[in-house]
Amino acid sequence: MRTPESGVSFMARLRERLRATPSKQRIVFPEGDDTRVQVAAGQLAGEGLLKPVLLVSSALEVSAGVEAVRPEESPQLGKYARLLWERRRSRGLSEMEAVEQAARPLYFAALMVEAGDAEGEVAGAVHATADAVQAIMHSIEMLPGRSLLSSAHLLAVQDRSYGCDGLLVFADAALVVRPTPIELAEIAIAAADVTRTVLETEPLVALLSFSTKGSARHKEVDRILEALRYIKARRPELQVDGELQADAALLLPAGRSKAPGSLVAGRANTLVFPDLNSANIGYKLVERLGGAALLGVILEGLSRPVNIVSKGCTSEDIVHTAILTATQAARAQRVGA
Repeated sequence: MRTPESGVSFMARLRERLRATPSKQRIVFPEGDDTRVQVAAGQLAGEGLLKPVLLVSSALEVSAGVEAVRPEESPQLGKYARLLWERRRSRGLSEMEAVEQAARPLYFAALMVEAGDAEGEVAGAVHATADAVQAIMHSIEMLPGRSLLSSAHLLAVQDRSYGCDGLLVFADAALVVRPTPIELAEIAIAAADVTRTVLETEPLVALLSFSTKGSARHKEVDRILEALRYIKARRPELQVDGELQADAALLLPAGRSKAPGSLVAGRANTLVFPDLNSANIGYKLVERLGGAALLGVILEGLSRPVNIVSKGCTSEDIVHTAILTATQAARAQRVGA
């Protein structure tokens, strides 16, 4: 499926920035034995975008600019095992178990990032999302004030009048099955942060529902309204509204008719779904029936840039996610400088 022009233009801008950056970001790929990962790493290094590090199980001839590491032979394994043990010993992890776990590619990669030996990670091409996320959660600190790991899907649609020049953030379509009102609020805040930092535009956040502004009364609507109150209390500066149906969130005529006076209705660029069912179904319908393209899945709540792809991904999907990850890492360095 061809990537819409909105996505092509956006990724081209990110490529140009990374290429122009003298200090390249080291991005680690725990599934370096996979051919798709190897092809992506060769392309990323060949374009001068970042420094790929592949974790492999045996000696591997790699492209120029690509580093291959065997975790069980790495001189850093002891350091990473100690780091993991210090994080997990209160949960009963022994030092021997820490060494065994740290040698596993998913853990080794996440610990490499946590230790500052890589600036970011892309995982999930071979392993189940749940396994990748578990290793990440066990190894990497959360951001201060964050307790929930959530995801934001960045989609490019054909019609550039939607969202931010055809780019939209969908949340949460990967992790939190049925968020509580407080969790839904945290997902919305995290998604807004992705819109601001990755798309570099002001987030306009719509809390989606089957109802718009009281058109239906139900406890599910009440849950969304409670989340809205939490968001307003925590981040009063955010432009967020709900509950909104999808047409009211995206189409100006529908927004003006159904939610007059709303600053978000008809203009939303950040769509927050009420649960994982609706979010996952929604983004896949937009992809398959609407010709949209998923540019990447960004994990939100972590102190370091670590993102995931699906087991059905292509090498191009891995390239896009790695570019997003390196862009996040470069921005974090600029902010921290």
